Amino acid sequence: MDELVLRAQRFINRTYAGVSGIPQVEENGRTSWEVMYALTRCLQYELGITALSNNFGPGTLSALTTKYPKLNRDTVPSANFCRIIQSGLYCKGYDGGEIDGIYNSRVQAAVTRLKQNMGVDSVYPGSDLTPKVFKGLLNMDPYVTVNGGSETIRSIQQWLNGRYVNRQDFFVIPCDGHHSRDVAKSMLLAIQYELGMADGVANGVFGPGTQAGLKSHTVGVGSTGTWALLFTAAMVLNKRGVPFGNFTAAVKTGVEEFQSFVKLPVTGRGDFQTWASLLVSYGDQSRKGTACDGVTMITPARAQTLKDAGYRYIGRYLYNPSTTSLPEKQIQPGELEVIADYGLRCFPIFQTWSRSADYFSYSQGTFDAFKAIEWAKYHGFKPGTIIYFAVDYDAMDGEVTQFVIPHFRGVMRTIRENSGYDVGVYGPRNVCQRVADAGYAATSFVSDMSSGFSGNLGYPLPTNWAFDQISTITIGSGSGAIEIDNNIASGRDTGQGSFDEGSYPDGVDVDFDDSYRDTVLREVQEYLESIGVPETGGDGWTDKDWATLGGISTTKAFDTVLSADWLFTSLARSLKLRKALIQAPVMWELRKFNPLDVAADEAVKAGLKDDSSTGWGQIFAWVAIEARNYCIRQGVINGVPLTDDDKPAVWRNLHEDPLYNVRTAAYLTIYNAHQLGIARPNLNTGEADTQALLARYNGTNEDAQQYGRELIGLYRVLENYNKLLRSK
Repeated sequence: MDELVLRAQRFINRTYAGVSGIPQVEENGRTSWEVMYALTRCLQYELGITALSNNFGPGTLSALTTKYPKLNRDTVPSANFCRIIQSGLYCKGYDGGEIDGIYNSRVQAAVTRLKQNMGVDSVYPGSDLTPKVFKGLLNMDPYVTVNGGSETIRSIQQWLNGRYVNRQDFFVIPCDGHHSRDVAKSMLLAIQYELGMADGVANGVFGPGTQAGLKSHTVGVGSTGTWALLFTAAMVLNKRGVPFGNFTAAVKTGVEEFQSFVKLPVTGRGDFQTWASLLVSYGDQSRKGTACDGVTMITPARAQTLKDAGYRYIGRYLYNPSTTSLPEKQIQPGELEVIADYGLRCFPIFQTWSRSADYFSYSQGTFDAFKAIEWAKYHGFKPGTIIYFAVDYDAMDGEVTQFVIPHFRGVMRTIRENSGYDVGVYGPRNVCQRVADAGYAATSFVSDMSSGFSGNLGYPLPTNWAFDQISTITIGSGSGAIEIDNNIASGRDTGQGSFDEGSYPDGVDVDFDDSYRDTVLREVQEYLESIGVPETGGDGWTDKDWATLGGISTTKAFDTVLSADWLFTSLARSLKLRKALIQAPVMWELRKFNPLDVAADEAVKAGLKDDSSTGWGQIFAWVAIEARNYCIRQGVINGVPLTDDDKPAVWRNLHEDPLYNVRTAAYLTIYNAHQLGIARPNLNTGEADTQALLARYNGTNEDAQQYGRELIGLYRVLENYNKLLRSK
């Protein structure tokens, strides 16, 4: 907590209490947008503006410029006006001079230092506070390097501020050493100003006028002056290791490396296409790529059009959840054969919704991966295929951390464990790079057409990019006409040029129909009560323990299993066994959870024991290791064999991750068949073997045999309804 920031917050709350439009701020001594917005509103109030807002916009700037073009000791109109300045300085990390309402020497020194840090001190010399500097004061932009910011980038930011701050639509940008949306726009404004565009015309948009102007401003070795500075700045902002300044031989080398990386002609010069690729995510949209993607079926006529236009790689969708929208979005029967016959190659894309943060989660990623595996096999994609999972919206960086990364952890874990496929990511640059950096994507398919996305502005092309989506075009005519997204290909992924005979699992279980929930629950309750398991209690539970330790009723156990029906279904379909064979023991173990299980788990956490049966399926880590290793050896799943050293990590996964636990329960049924010397469970496993597998889940003694006799009844109830849904 900063005591002087706290004083600034108290100044706002006490001075402007009751003023309509100025909310009270939390008095916590921490700088935030809430405080800066409040100070902006306070300033607007002191300027006589009646419609107060968080935005230090044109109205506020105009009023300030008209009334007080230079604020200093002589011109500051009131003590409270000065206190707003002083509060802003303290919130920004400068000496505000006690917030006493006096524009004293400390305030003057702070304002001078602020302008130096902004890079505008030569434009606005001295200690006067000018309107655009005031605007820069009342926001959260840093003017010193933060979080490992680059000093070279900071010098570029300061240079831009100093050269262009007096232009109408150029405002002070941060000088924190990091590329950003504001910096990207400022670069375009700077170029437009240097091209001679007037205020009001220059708008920071990479439009036809800007493009035409850049075509006559190629730079190369020996170029100096402003255009060389702008070009090298653009290189630095794209994380190319060149000096900011003149176009030297070192810059030429860096340009050649950049051009090679983004698949431009390697000229070593700052030509139009290179300028374009540095300044906007889509670059020169007149470029014709060799890859494309689309929602239209590839017929022979369209395949010929694509081939004649130089396209080699085609992105198509594995699945379309809609039965009415975009009827040809999903790969159609016979389409891949056409693609292969024409010498083209296909890379698959998986997308259902994926257009808001709340879609993404670890469990959703797991679900999507299982579905993608199934559809990829249905279409005949061979092992080694990279499947691109979509993030089709402008994900903020915090959303990437909270939602997207866990989602792709689920995708990667499932794809790697349950198939021979690999994972790609489709999305904005920041999403792609962060997912790749986390180790959850082999390659990236970049949605660079969305140049205004915050995840594209200020971010370089991802290091593992395979396809760069830059424009939507229509090619061909008549029956061969097709609209495509035009993509540049890097060569990191060449898709697939031949395909297996497609297969779709036949006779497997399907998703549960929630309309049956009450009926099935009632039958489960009736069966369990018939063998002495009531709705609540039993197994050593006292009423007090049940309330304090969290006993699990039959209803709760049933609903818990139902909540993960997608997982049980996915596992049953993937492993080609009956879903009830996994459901029954997991539901039983949830219902039979008791105080001894709680004590055993706590003992492991405390280091008093090294293992216990835990999680939804009550599985020991040593058993999980044996089951998983067996399935790895048999090629049922992929992975590196586990050892006893992995036991703590396996136990944590079993205890903390229900998805891992349920998957292990499924693999355990396969391992148990081996233990019993019977056939691997399949879609036709008889009741005797099923009961033996259920019994083996609990061990080998008489208690285990009783366990099997009890669970076979629960299995029958669940299987009856699973069978009913399969036949629909």
